Amino acid sequence: MPPSRDGVGPSWVALTPGPWPCMIDFLVWRFPAVGAARWAQRMAEGEVLDGHGRPVTPTQAYRANGKLSYFRRLPPEPRLAEDEGLLFEDEWLVVADKPHFLPVTPGGRYLQETLLVRLRRRLGIDSLAPLHRIDRETAGVVLFAKQLASRGPYHALFAQRQVHKTYQAIARWQPQLVLPLTRSSRLVAGSRFMQMRELGPEDGDAAHGHPPNAITTVSCLERQGAWARYRLEPLTGQRHQLRVHMAALGLPLLGDQMYPVLGPEGADDPANPLRLLAQAIAFVDPITGQPRRFESLRRLDFPPSA
Repeated sequence: MPPSRDGVGPSWVALTPGPWPCMIDFLVWRFPAVGAARWAQRMAEGEVLDGHGRPVTPTQAYRANGKLSYFRRLPPEPRLAEDEGLLFEDEWLVVADKPHFLPVTPGGRYLQETLLVRLRRRLGIDSLAPLHRIDRETAGVVLFAKQLASRGPYHALFAQRQVHKTYQAIARWQPQLVLPLTRSSRLVAGSRFMQMRELGPEDGDAAHGHPPNAITTVSCLERQGAWARYRLEPLTGQRHQLRVHMAALGLPLLGDQMYPVLGPEGADDPANPLRLLAQAIAFVDPITGQPRRFESLRRLDFPPSA
């Protein structure tokens, strides 16, 4: 794989069978918004490589069933969030304390302003890779593997549910709920982009025969007026699981711009972030055999009227 540039790794595109005589013809067809002139410039600067890491030229004959790598270019990105924290580093792991609004990995309009790229640039570790993800709007603990050889054993911990994750959240106090409780349901993609929802009676036969794929234990840590701080312990790791489960319980999280109602895109409000924190993560290290526990130094604030 080509080395990253300024902390950003390459993107890849598969060379599918087709009628294109030259490499640049395929790229213009595949990415029409970029245009031939910009692709030619990128090639001249050595930013388009074949599967063996060799520079590709505009007139190079097109050959299907391979792949190309290229480096994305985005307009200058404004700084999205405060600095990330560094909780731990050894030969195998980096543990970061992510602020609200910062994506974990590049995607869409986010490239340099992502936790992964910031850490690669800060630590000078090109091989750094996340072992799990949390939402852009969520703050807290994120684990990264430093070496390619160690990713597999750590990924296996998550796949086998041998990692205990604890979150904190702030939502309204509902005295009618008996806590602690466990929410168990099946989450599926919702009708709106990126939203998830629970299967329910309104889904008819579609809701039968499908076991739950999302399980969360909810307990209360403290109350302040009409609000409460909750501890959330997910047994599973579905997208937006905690946000969906809390909204389904009548406890939408303070500052949530997606559940239960999807707000306008780009509506980040630094004064009112999503009150969801990946507070702690614990596991037995598969490399060293040592018990590990890492806790965020961040804290969720109640609203001023609490």
